[in-house]
Amino acid sequence: MKTIKTPIIPLKQTIVKVEGVHEPNYKAICIFAAIGFFLDEDTYWKDEKVLKPRSTYNFDVKGNIIKHNEYFNWYHRPRNISFKTAVDEFTDLFEFVIKEQSANHRVLLPLSGGIDSRTQAVALKQLGADVHSYSYRFKNGFKEDVIGKKIAEACDFKFDSLVIPPNYLWNVIEKMGDINHCYSEFTHPRQMAVLDEFSRMNGQFSLGHWGDVLFDSGIAEAYSSLSDVEIIYKKVVKKGGIALATQLWKSWGLEGDFESYFKQRIQNLLNEIDIRDKSARIRAFKSLYWAPRWTSVSLSFFEVAHPIHLPYYDDRICRFICEIPEAYLADRRIQIEYIKNRNPKLAAIAWQDHMPFNLYTYKNPKLLKSIVYRAKNKLEREINSLMGMPFIQRNWELQFLGQSNSNQLENYVFDSQFNAFIGSDVVPTIYNAFKNKDAVFYSHAVSMLLTLALWLKKNKQP
Repeated sequence: MKTIKTPIIPLKQTIVKVEGVHEPNYKAICIFAAIGFFLDEDTYWKDEKVLKPRSTYNFDVKGNIIKHNEYFNWYHRPRNISFKTAVDEFTDLFEFVIKEQSANHRVLLPLSGGIDSRTQAVALKQLGADVHSYSYRFKNGFKEDVIGKKIAEACDFKFDSLVIPPNYLWNVIEKMGDINHCYSEFTHPRQMAVLDEFSRMNGQFSLGHWGDVLFDSGIAEAYSSLSDVEIIYKKVVKKGGIALATQLWKSWGLEGDFESYFKQRIQNLLNEIDIRDKSARIRAFKSLYWAPRWTSVSLSFFEVAHPIHLPYYDDRICRFICEIPEAYLADRRIQIEYIKNRNPKLAAIAWQDHMPFNLYTYKNPKLLKSIVYRAKNKLEREINSLMGMPFIQRNWELQFLGQSNSNQLENYVFDSQFNAFIGSDVVPTIYNAFKNKDAVFYSHAVSMLLTLALWLKKNKQP
């Protein structure tokens, strides 16, 4: 008998065969098109399922599941402790996890202008780890590497600035499909653009994924009056995603309507979470279904180059979160206090979400300083645009815009076999809306069409 135990938040999805006909799971693919990841146990196929998080599975000699047990359920039992105690406990636990994960090897640390990687940098500096850090930036985009370099210099880390070039997607898209098996779209993972640089590095990745979900409020204040289903719906649905999913649903002749089906799926999954606090319940939902099926899928692009470690995925961090008062988690308070306590120099470096202010000044920003910063940025973008260097904010702009990109994209999405599979009207409708109406709104839908087209190419239609 074989046994598999999945972590509370799995690093990778494990797909197993189950009873059923080997045919596409059309309803699951519609959800995938709308939100960019498969939900719960869903895969492309009716006779394949993904093992659930925080579970133990027993298999017989033929590979059939004979027993499934969930050993952990997300809960919310905040202890009556002071904020200082919460920060002290986080300090001890986080640094213990980082020390354990970084032992005996060089750490490859991606640095952004945010909080999660900065928190890792503080811990790694405190522990005296050997760190090779780096940051990305889009060509003609926001200079995220400027903040990363300042953090690296303050910590005496080696640092590389990696530029994401235009048009890289078409040289690597087939390889990307082999790596992630088309379980996430291809315009978000910037790692493939710099995979050669990664391969030349020496060490193991320490990645900051999911810290922003665990160490913040599960819901924005503007969402507090909405039902849990509506909150999840608003958080996961991508611009243009519903339009594509609805068209696919109709094209495949599925019963009912897509939005009703999708919301009922969300409600059914929420019903399984025994947490009354709205913020904690939403956080648990996202950790159960979003992290393993979207965030973790993209980790495969790092793992091609070197082993990966995720401190915020650690089971002990997940359990810690369940017992901390929501007021301490909201607004990144614990991480910010930790950074201030351990490394004031890093706290004084600008926070990208609150530019040009830092962790000391973001709560009381000076209006004049903010106006001057925005005006300077706008002027710089306008000058660059006049010089033929338009400002790039999103990865899809590098991969989809321009004639060369359009030619490559159209070769995939207008493939005759693919259009026969999804319906002859779907691609023209979505693609024309992207080209002629609202590129930002329909960019996700086009990216999902590309993903599905490559999946079909790599899988023979039964």
